[in-house]
Amino acid sequence: MRNTIIAGPCVIESAELLNTVAQELVRINDTLGTDIIFKASFDKANRTSIHSFRGPGLEKGLQMLADIKSRYGLRILTDIHESCQAEAAGEVADVLQIPAFLCRQTDLLVAAARTGLTVNIKKAQFLSGNDMRYPVEKARDAGAKDVWLTERGNTFGYNNLVVDFRNIDDMLGIVPTVIMDCTHSVQRPGGADGKTGGDRRFVPQMAMAAKAFGATGYFFEVHPDPDKGLSDAANMLELSKLENLVRRLAE
Repeated sequence: MRNTIIAGPCVIESAELLNTVAQELVRINDTLGTDIIFKASFDKANRTSIHSFRGPGLEKGLQMLADIKSRYGLRILTDIHESCQAEAAGEVADVLQIPAFLCRQTDLLVAAARTGLTVNIKKAQFLSGNDMRYPVEKARDAGAKDVWLTERGNTFGYNNLVVDFRNIDDMLGIVPTVIMDCTHSVQRPGGADGKTGGDRRFVPQMAMAAKAFGATGYFFEVHPDPDKGLSDAANMLELSKLENLVRRLAE
């Protein structure tokens, strides 16, 4: 079974950035025979500071994602933070993602499920893998046919995360598709003076460890120059390193 690969910038910064990343994803797909799903957020509603960049918003952001889908033929994943966003996002996206902090929000799960799209639910930083059967139950009860779960670490004291890779196996007992979020799992939430810090050095190790535990997919936030990224700069992977990592995971 082919791995599910999700990659793209944390947030929509500009059309130029989206095109740069999309072109590289298409090249990797052509080279490796993969089917990488393009990911970007139209609004990061859960930034640490009120002064942080959030993105272009729903209407403009979805149009920019629609342009990428039309121009490059890539499938699209984007996250929603409110139930009222589900219908509009569902007209563009192929996968709707539920942020980890919101994975127990019943109305959000129901709205995403009712679009008929694949729903990717990120495991909350405060839940175990087994706890995720309840968000899945909500989505399925609302009509979702295809539900994915994503591991992204657990809160470890203040401003830190730790990954218990046993959660991957536990979640595979709930759904057949379990994604490892290799970049958010190296975050230091809120630990960088009003921003979320992190350490991208460990992204490849997160991916390879998840593979050993049976993950069926991998999520990477990527950027051509991560340190200049407007969101999650510290933990995004350099775009130039994505192909080699995807190749290693496919071996």
